[in-house]
Amino acid sequence: MHTLSIRALAAGLREKKFSSRELTQHYLKRIQTFDPQLNSFISVTAEQALAQADAADARLARGEGGVLTGIPLAQKDIFCTQGVKTSCGSRMLDSFVAPYDATIVKRLHHEAGMVMLGKCNMDEFAMGSSNETSWYGPVKNPWDTTRVPGGSSGGSVAAVAAGLAPAATATDTGGSIRQPAALTNLTGIKPTYGRVSRYGMIAFASSLDQAGVVARSAEDAAYVLQAMCGFDPLDSTSVDRPVEDLVGALERPIKGLRIGLPKEYFADGLAEGVRARVMEAVKVLEGMGAVISEISLPNSPLSVPTYYVVAPAEASSNLARYDGVRYGHRAEGVKNIEELYKKSRGEGFGAEVQRRIMIGTYVLSHGYYDAYYLKAQKVRRLIYEDFRRAFAAVDLVLGPTATDVAFKLGAKTDDPVSMYLNDIYTIAANLAGIPAMSLSCGFVDGLPVGMQLMGNYFDEARLLNVAHRYQQATDWHRQMPAAFA
Repeated sequence: MHTLSIRALAAGLREKKFSSRELTQHYLKRIQTFDPQLNSFISVTAEQALAQADAADARLARGEGGVLTGIPLAQKDIFCTQGVKTSCGSRMLDSFVAPYDATIVKRLHHEAGMVMLGKCNMDEFAMGSSNETSWYGPVKNPWDTTRVPGGSSGGSVAAVAAGLAPAATATDTGGSIRQPAALTNLTGIKPTYGRVSRYGMIAFASSLDQAGVVARSAEDAAYVLQAMCGFDPLDSTSVDRPVEDLVGALERPIKGLRIGLPKEYFADGLAEGVRARVMEAVKVLEGMGAVISEISLPNSPLSVPTYYVVAPAEASSNLARYDGVRYGHRAEGVKNIEELYKKSRGEGFGAEVQRRIMIGTYVLSHGYYDAYYLKAQKVRRLIYEDFRRAFAAVDLVLGPTATDVAFKLGAKTDDPVSMYLNDIYTIAANLAGIPAMSLSCGFVDGLPVGMQLMGNYFDEARLLNVAHRYQQATDWHRQMPAAFA
């Protein structure tokens, strides 16, 4: 069952080949068997999942529900889930049980009828590129358990790659859907900023965070993303705009589509094996009628330094609420309020989160605001202008997702700058707010390589369409790690 697409699973449920309860039990058993090797889940919600599966079976028996009704899903542990721990991978929220559901949780589980298997591990407060900053320990890559799965959505991708869930939610602030999807042979899409509600998603950097999905194929991702998208009055950044039929657009021909390859993404720093796989994928698309040209995104090398001013500044503001007073971790044996703040935050936040809070507080401080934060926002505008000019000439931008394949656990934990450079190709899309996705395009030494597609605002349908057509012509996305097959 775990090798079937969402469409095939939905057909199986409707044809009564199996029930949602049987399907859910299958995945829960796989989690029990395989997750001790991966550490991809923080919480497994077996009882709730089986209750939701029974409810889905009843809906299906009445001839109600849609394609997703009864299909299991894993949630990244950054989305509030009523009555279930929502930790954000941090000791600070280890005891926090959300009193309400995030909008996408409502849409996927209450409205679409999906079944929640549990909450996935992640880098603490979504800060990391390797899933090694989690309070609950690192997640392992199913393709090689001595390597990282990428981050911050490492638990989500490991669970889907190992067949512990058909799909999972994820979030992307600087590449946290696309980079881990690339390292684990998955399809991951970050929609346009404002396309998916952020209500009930624990904030890291509010002008950059966006929720999306990881799945095995573009078709699977389209089904889940379709249910997540749409205006939400509870999110002030949500855009009130109709959502295109993402699934219906998958089969469009791509003949004549203009695809730009940014020369900056193929310069020094890109591993030769990754370059070769991406260029082979370009040839496949060219063979399907796409028109390929070289373009320039001259300010893209500035995206990493810009991001590491803007994102920590917003994190410093967002994480100020965790003070040991209202909710979250509270230090014991303190004498006064100042000591409570210091000790609670010192114990509750890990080293990477503390580092980013300190950077953010510094760049926002009097005397440095203009030199750092204001300057970074000006450069962010230049990065946006690069994309605006590019999309006047091409329909999509294509390049590698990551500089190399998955690295060894612990290889970059002592070198924050080296870790930050993992997102050199992904961050610009967040700074500009455009949609972007990663899909598998081959292997180097048995490890997956990801190709990134970036589109103009609200052009998720075209991204998924191109990815789907590519996946019809290749079978990289169908390959699973042998140990979990």
